[in-house]
Amino acid sequence: MNRLLPVGLITLIALILLWTCVFVVDQRQYAIVVSFQEVRQVVEKPGLYLKLPRPFQNVLYFDKRILTLDTVSVDSYFTAEKKSIQVDSFVKWRISDPKQFLVSVSGNEMMAGDRILQSLRNILNTEIAKYTISEVVSGEREKLMVGIRDNLNEDVKKNKIGVEIVDVRLKRVEFVPEISDSVYRRMQSERQRVANELRSTGAAESEKIRADADKQREVIVAEAYREAQRLMGIGDAKASAIYGQAFGQNPEFYAFYRSLEAYRASFKTRSDVLVVDPSSEFFKYMRSGAGHSGK
Repeated sequence: MNRLLPVGLITLIALILLWTCVFVVDQRQYAIVVSFQEVRQVVEKPGLYLKLPRPFQNVLYFDKRILTLDTVSVDSYFTAEKKSIQVDSFVKWRISDPKQFLVSVSGNEMMAGDRILQSLRNILNTEIAKYTISEVVSGEREKLMVGIRDNLNEDVKKNKIGVEIVDVRLKRVEFVPEISDSVYRRMQSERQRVANELRSTGAAESEKIRADADKQREVIVAEAYREAQRLMGIGDAKASAIYGQAFGQNPEFYAFYRSLEAYRASFKTRSDVLVVDPSSEFFKYMRSGAGHSGK
């Protein structure tokens, strides 16, 4: 029993020492092994690693993921027209060189964020001054953000912070109260001008369509009239042919039928009066026996 106690104690001490010599790196982390304020090893890949026990070596961990740096306040900047606008932005960044990050800002994310924001304000001031209000708000906004990102990336690399700028976005761009009214009035007048142009174009197009429709109507009516006259001519020709054929077969009956048609047309009502000689040829078929004898 007395012999087992020292063995167990030694085993326990060995396990503790072994535990302090092992460290795990997650896939979301960088790890730096430091010995007396001196960097001994930079670990970028996840896994299980060994080191000397404390206080000979310590392990510092840094986030490998993309971090977001949001501006605390809305700052004012001047455009190319010397008009002041208020800009609210944020930065996406990550640690690219953990050793340099430890040396330059002592591995402090807040300190790194302050230096990035300081550079961002200077770059925003320079870049926004190259564009007009309209371009910053909508026209060239994407191009502006790309230029800010590239310049900010160059600046942090020059300052050797050990970080990389992934993206820069302008969340909100607003006019300062002094120029809001004039800008909105100008925008309104511009929209009104565009609306008037569209109305004028629409009216001209409407007149053109209406004139074309009238022309087509006249052409259709003329063609229809021409076709109607042609058909009437054909009908009259056929009617004349039929009448001629019928007259040729029985001239006496045809003359009688024509006389009846004339009587019907002349005496439509009781008040109709016709003053002619009774012996006139008109009453040939109304005289007794005249229609039969033909005299």
